[in-house]
Amino acid sequence: MTQTAIPYLFLRGGSSRGPYFDRADLPEDRETLTEVLLSIVGSGHTWCIDGIGGGTAVTTKVAMLSRSEAPDTDVDYFFAQCGVGDRIVDYRPTCGNILTGVGPASIEMGLVPAQDGETRVRIRAVNTGARVEAVVQTPGGRVNYEGSATIDGVPGSAAPVALNFLDVVGTSTGSLLPTGNVRDVIDGIEVTCIDVAMPMVLARADAFGLTGYETAEEIDANRAFYDRFEPIRIEAGRRMGLGDVTKSVTPKIGILAPARAGGTIAARYCMPWNCHPTMAVTGSQCIASCALTPGTVADGLVTGIDGSPAHVVIEHPAGVIEVLVDYEVGDDGFRLISAGLVRTARLIARGEVMVPASVYAPAARRDVAA
Repeated sequence: MTQTAIPYLFLRGGSSRGPYFDRADLPEDRETLTEVLLSIVGSGHTWCIDGIGGGTAVTTKVAMLSRSEAPDTDVDYFFAQCGVGDRIVDYRPTCGNILTGVGPASIEMGLVPAQDGETRVRIRAVNTGARVEAVVQTPGGRVNYEGSATIDGVPGSAAPVALNFLDVVGTSTGSLLPTGNVRDVIDGIEVTCIDVAMPMVLARADAFGLTGYETAEEIDANRAFYDRFEPIRIEAGRRMGLGDVTKSVTPKIGILAPARAGGTIAARYCMPWNCHPTMAVTGSQCIASCALTPGTVADGLVTGIDGSPAHVVIEHPAGVIEVLVDYEVGDDGFRLISAGLVRTARLIARGEVMVPASVYAPAARRDVAA
C-alpha cells in the first residue's frame, strides 16, 4: 500500500488556519480534487481524526495558489471550505482570514519575489473575482512573522499584514442588495440580504429573542436559533439568485445588536450552522457595509460613524475587528470604494501531506511507502 506525497505549507491566516498548496501539485478535475481535499482535512469525522483538519469550520479550510495570468494581479487564490462531520467541499465562498496568509505563502512558495522592506502582493480571489492587495513585511527579502500587531481571538502578537479589498460588491450575486430591497421579510423576520465580499443574510438579534452578546458557545447550544434561521437562509439564497443553498455554506448568516463596548455595532457571524469564534474578514466587510447602508436592519443600531472613510469597529465574541471603509452614499444608494484592515499570519509548518494512492496516484507523482 502506498500513499501520494503532496507538498504544502501550513499557516494561520487571521483567526483561521489550514494547508496552502501550489495549485499545480493538485489534480485538475474537480471530482478528484474534492476527494483529495476531503482526505487531507479528514472530513466526515467530528475530530477530523484521519486528516490535518482541526474539527471546526475555521480549521478545515484550504488555500490553493498559482501565478495569475491577469495583468493586474500576481496570484490567483482558490479557496475551499471543507466540511467537518460531513464529507462536503464548498467552492462557492472565499475566506478573508485564510487570505491573510496568501501573501506570505505566495512569497514562501516562490510565486512572488520578495522585496526588501515590504512586498505588495496583488491577489485575485478565484471564487468571487474580488481583488485584494496584501502588504507583507519582508525585511532583507524574507517574510517576517514576528511583530507587535494583535488581533482579538489569536494569542500573542505578530507582524501585520495589511489588506485592501477592491471590487467586493456583488461578487457572488452581481449587486449590493441582490433581492432589490434594503429589507425583506421572510417567515415573519426582517432581514437584509447583502453581498459585499460574502453574501449574507442579516437580522437583528432581538428578532430571535437573543441579545446579540451571546458567546459563540451559547449561540451554538441554541439549536432552536439555527432551526429558525435555516429556512430563512434557504429562501434568502433563492431570492438572492444563489439557487438551492441547502448544502452550501453561502449565504452566511449574522445577527446584529447595538455595541456595548465602545464599538460601532455588535455582531455574531455564523458559517452558517456554527458561530464563528471571532469574525470572518469577509463577514466584517459585509456587516460594515450593512451598517453604512441607509434603511437596512442595522438602522438605529450603529454609533460613531462620521463620514467617509468610516472606521467601523465590530464587536464579536472574542473582542473587536476594525474595518476602514471608503464609501459614498448618493441618489443611487451606498457605493463601496474600498475596505481595508490589518490582520496577522504565521507559517506553522511545511512539508508533505499524505493522500492514499486509492484517492490520488498520478503517474508523475512520487509515491512513498505508507
